[in-house]
Amino acid sequence: MRLTPIHRRDFIKRLRKLGGDGPYSGGRHEFMVKGDFKLPIPNPHGGGEISVPMLKELLNEMGIETQRWINVR
Repeated sequence: MRLTPIHRRDFIKRLRKLGGDGPYSGGRHEFMVKGDFKLPIPNPHGGGEISVPMLKELLNEMGIETQRWINVR
């Protein structure tokens, strides 16, 4: 399997399953926390999805392997 675009609410659900807390209110963006790391949550305008390149960048920042992300449901 491979990464596909994902809706914001589904992104948040998966991050919670992988140990993230939140989302919490922030300045311009809400954010989630995993350990000592704070990740701003993108807010795609118009109800869009988080793109694959953005998803890859976010997963890399959180230290989550692509295969682990794909296996979480």
